[in-house]
Amino acid sequence: MHHLGSLFGPDITFLGVDRLDMRDPRADPDVVILGAPLDGGTTHRPGTRFGPAAIRQACYLPHNGVRRSLALGVDPLTELRVHDAGDVPCYSGDLASAVRRIETAVRLVAGLGAIPVVLGGDHTIALPDMRGVARHHGFGRIAMIHFDAHADTGDVEAGPLYGHGKPMRQLIECGAVRGDRFFQIGLRGYYPEPETLRWMADQGMRSYDMSEITARGLDACLTEVFTTAMRDCDGVYLSVDVDVVDPGHAPGTGTPEPGGLTSRQLLDAVRRVAYELPVVGAEVVEVSPPYDHAEITAYLGSRIVLETLSGIARRRRDATDGPWDPHTPLLERPVHLAPTR
Repeated sequence: MHHLGSLFGPDITFLGVDRLDMRDPRADPDVVILGAPLDGGTTHRPGTRFGPAAIRQACYLPHNGVRRSLALGVDPLTELRVHDAGDVPCYSGDLASAVRRIETAVRLVAGLGAIPVVLGGDHTIALPDMRGVARHHGFGRIAMIHFDAHADTGDVEAGPLYGHGKPMRQLIECGAVRGDRFFQIGLRGYYPEPETLRWMADQGMRSYDMSEITARGLDACLTEVFTTAMRDCDGVYLSVDVDVVDPGHAPGTGTPEPGGLTSRQLLDAVRRVAYELPVVGAEVVEVSPPYDHAEITAYLGSRIVLETLSGIARRRRDATDGPWDPHTPLLERPVHLAPTR
């Protein structure tokens, strides 16, 4: 696969990073951005096909400018070799072909030794995204950390084969992810039904609903996840559905559920995952611009990607510079000036 530009929006890259043609034998990226503009698997409000384009351009800072994280003291777009390979061809009338193409593209990126970061698209894409990573790293070797209001573990026997309400069950049933290394954060509302909850328990899944997060604190829940995630696993895949955030903070999504995380909580959590654990793949899904207001959700999607990249960059920097102390006052933190691209 080579880059195909943007299918549903201006032909731009994520915040102006360099294009990548994966046919180029000289390609040596650390991270590859892929768009998966799919909304054929939605069950309520469509529009996520426009998500990748919205996330790519949602920033008030100049493209090719400085993106130095105040929290971590890194500029991920210069300290990592981040490239954008454009959108995978996704046409809502042919879900099966779209799923195959996405999995092939993700596997190619992983085969380059790079971390695929996929911009969705509805959560159907979790199946080919994670399966593509697993085909490179090994089935059952990657843990899954899944931020979402919904479990997405619907029975594949009910309804069409593909959809945004069932990819997590499919990933476990095909063996790409072990159930006891599957962690869900932010569930709430009135789904799933008891039968599905029993299936999830039988697989050894660990799901933190908002009631538990509120009672125990998000940091405590994440620490518990981290103590288990890397046991007999080689890395983690990070899946972020923006509807994990309260719709007051992220209105532009297809299945809004009141009572979620704040955007601040999510960004802190994503940064922590990427900094403390070896992330081998990530996705941001369910950004639906037609239902957004003032680009609130698109900006959040962009910042989720940047926080993920910043955590990865800081983790790599610490291998040479030593551990990062987040309690150091801002103006006393060392400034590292990375070369501009």
